Amino acid sequence: MNVKGKIIIVSVWCVLVSMTTKAQSQDSLWTLQKCIDYALKQNISIQKSVLSNQADEVNLQQSKALRFPSVNASINQNFSWNRKLNNNQEYGSYTSSSGSNYGINSGVKLYNGLKLQNNIKQNELGVEAGQMDVEALKETISLNVLNAYLQVLYAKEEVNNSEKQILATADQLRLAEERLSLGAISKSDYLQVKSELASEKLTLANAQSQLTLNKVYLMQLMELPVSSDFDIQYPDLSSIVIQTLHPDVDSVYHQALEYRPEIKSAELNSQIGKLGVNIAKSAYQPSLSLSGGVSTDYSSNSNQAYDYQIKNKVAPSLGLSLSIPVFQNREAKSGVELAKISSETAALNETDVKNQLRKSIEQACTDVITAQTKYNASLEQYESLEESYHVAEEKYTQGLINSVDFLIQKTNYIN
Repeated sequence: MNVKGKIIIVSVWCVLVSMTTKAQSQDSLWTLQKCIDYALKQNISIQKSVLSNQADEVNLQQSKALRFPSVNASINQNFSWNRKLNNNQEYGSYTSSSGSNYGINSGVKLYNGLKLQNNIKQNELGVEAGQMDVEALKETISLNVLNAYLQVLYAKEEVNNSEKQILATADQLRLAEERLSLGAISKSDYLQVKSELASEKLTLANAQSQLTLNKVYLMQLMELPVSSDFDIQYPDLSSIVIQTLHPDVDSVYHQALEYRPEIKSAELNSQIGKLGVNIAKSAYQPSLSLSGGVSTDYSSNSNQAYDYQIKNKVAPSLGLSLSIPVFQNREAKSGVELAKISSETAALNETDVKNQLRKSIEQACTDVITAQTKYNASLEQYESLEESYHVAEEKYTQGLINSVDFLIQKTNYIN
């Protein structure tokens, strides 16, 4: 291959690498949704909660299976040796004998104070409550990731602003150097601008350090190994910022009661507590069970054949068993009292969760109104200070004001 052909191949390869690197750079940016999805997938607490919910499903299936009869089969094989007296009234040698027994038994609980039915209901509610707990945990993790994501955005803004201020101050320092060489300003004015540049560089260093720390915290929260290549995508905040000045607390609260998973979980746990009382009370009531079975056996001591014995010794059985509690050393009464305490605790927890939600919503609505008011006021102040800064910048360029007055205007504008 000639040199020209090699140059063409190398050039094409460089273009492809450049395009691939650019595409990978775009793909490597983490959006808020991507961060949340990754955190939900990797979070250990969520995985444990999911496994706990799967265990609740197993317990539910087990409680449902108890409604059906249990069946057990048994096979017994016995061998024995003994010595018998002969005609001379003496014990002879050992003789062996064997026997077999085959049986199938079944039993089912007919009535036990509705304990079985209440257990099934309780386990069904437990499964649903477990699912709500998983959703509540996911929501908590999502909000934590959101907060960390916003902190990274805020730190990036600090870095960007600091870099812009350094560029502007560097231009002003060059201008001050020219004016100092011409004798248009004093050296103290020049040093004031130089000191301001050094201060802004320190501010940039601190902002960069804080940005790194915020990124590390976000990656750790996501269970993502810390990497220097990690970066987030800047969202379009204008499309998601709430503009409503006066959110209605009652309306928000009643809507939240309908879908917040922690509220659903608390309500379900309260119902579970009430069923626990009914289950405990079933210990006062009688228990009725039905059992049945069939068995047959064989013995080598009989002169009858094996098949004959097995067929003719079949013995079916059927029975009812009624257990009536008379005195249980206060176990049933203690169980009921403890179940009532547990039920009342669950009811209080439901009330507390709802109260906490209401307080959070009241605070959030107040924060929205306050933040919007402050934002509008700050926006007006910013526009006014921006105009003042540009006027001061023009005056400083023309030498109409000194560096101290100009830097005061600049600091107000930066803030």
